[in-house]
Amino acid sequence: MPSHPKTPDEADEILQHLKDGNERFARGEPRFAVVHKELLAQLARAQRPYATIIGCSDSRVAPELIFDAGLGELFIIRVAGNVISPEVMGSIQYAGVHLKTPLFVVLGHEGCGAVTAALDAIHRGQQQPSRIQKLLDDIIPGLAGIEPGLAPDVELQRGVEANVRWSIAQLRATPEVQAREKEGKMKLVGAVFEIATGRVRFLA
Repeated sequence: MPSHPKTPDEADEILQHLKDGNERFARGEPRFAVVHKELLAQLARAQRPYATIIGCSDSRVAPELIFDAGLGELFIIRVAGNVISPEVMGSIQYAGVHLKTPLFVVLGHEGCGAVTAALDAIHRGQQQPSRIQKLLDDIIPGLAGIEPGLAPDVELQRGVEANVRWSIAQLRATPEVQAREKEGKMKLVGAVFEIATGRVRFLA
């Protein structure tokens, strides 16, 4: 009878678990090709994810696939540009208070359209329709250190990493995250998904 994989308890162990899953994904050797009915029955009773992923809505960036994770293993929050909005903060707080996931990963990705648009607004004065522009306004403060005149690919790479770090900085500014990190009850890391290779690069 198929069983749910044992879920790690400690943040560092969980982080290695995600890295191992991404390695399987990048090699084209994922474990989770089928969802068994027994697992669905277990998940109908409760969810016990071991990590929370804050990622982008881009259709190419599906955390369950990228980390070769089974149904019910990851609590995933996705919004364009991995923006930290009040709604996203509410979901993160739920993951911390009720699901008690010890690991939180902010996952950006190469070629992010939201970051591209934010850089175009800063350096080239381009504007987007009102609701898209509002989303970009939440990204722009984190890109202030990206100097103009860079090669487009370099500019975007730096922008994607800066946006991940900006999301992390906003989370670390909250009393809840400060308290949980001080207590050693959570680990918060940033990462970038390389679409062309399938690999996740964790940021120092």
